[in-house]
Amino acid sequence: MQLLRSLLFTSFFFGSTLIYSILVVLASGLSDERRFAIAHHWSRTQLWMLKTVCGLRYQVEGREHIPAQGCHVSMWKHSSTWETIAQASLLPPQSWVLKRELMWIPIVGWALGRLKPIAIDRKAVLAAANQIVAVGKQRLADGLWVLIFPEGTRVPAGERRRYGASGALLASQAGCQILPVAHNAGYFWPRRGWLKKPGIITVRFGPPIDASGRDPRELNREVQAWIEAALDDMPKPGQAV
Repeated sequence: MQLLRSLLFTSFFFGSTLIYSILVVLASGLSDERRFAIAHHWSRTQLWMLKTVCGLRYQVEGREHIPAQGCHVSMWKHSSTWETIAQASLLPPQSWVLKRELMWIPIVGWALGRLKPIAIDRKAVLAAANQIVAVGKQRLADGLWVLIFPEGTRVPAGERRRYGASGALLASQAGCQILPVAHNAGYFWPRRGWLKKPGIITVRFGPPIDASGRDPRELNREVQAWIEAALDDMPKPGQAV
């Protein structure tokens, strides 16, 4: 039964994402705020459907740590598709660092392009880092946060991978803060497979880290240590929440 529910949600996800993408493209002549409002509504709709169809909810801890002023860099654990959906409604409008191949998807890629992402070639590591810093500074100046998954790709729940330093480098040079974000979504919505397990995903925002003038390598170690420690402290499916 849960697999059928998961497949139903997946069908809704792809169909509704196409519709919302068309709306974003049609809103090309409108303000950035209008387009990001559509993305926000898309995110809220998917989360509501996950709860209603699959019994998969979420709870937020540390919301008070989200800076009320200024634009900053948020660095997220990446273990699921869930966080790519949720971030659009949990934080202010953001420029997402993503692989450029996503921009090649008809309609969906066109919509992404109108939401001011930073589309990188992950194989060109040095060029990608320079692009994240250069374009990231511009996005921050334009009033957008910058969101980055420092692991670069989805990592199975319970596993760890070295964090890339481009987000820390951007924050250090831009003189802003880093908001570390941990979650256990990978245990409920694995990186591969159709099944979405019912339960409660925990999302935890950490205290913002002032990056101004600091060594990016030191910053990166601090962010990774906080995120991984927070994950170790979170419940897994089958445990009491």
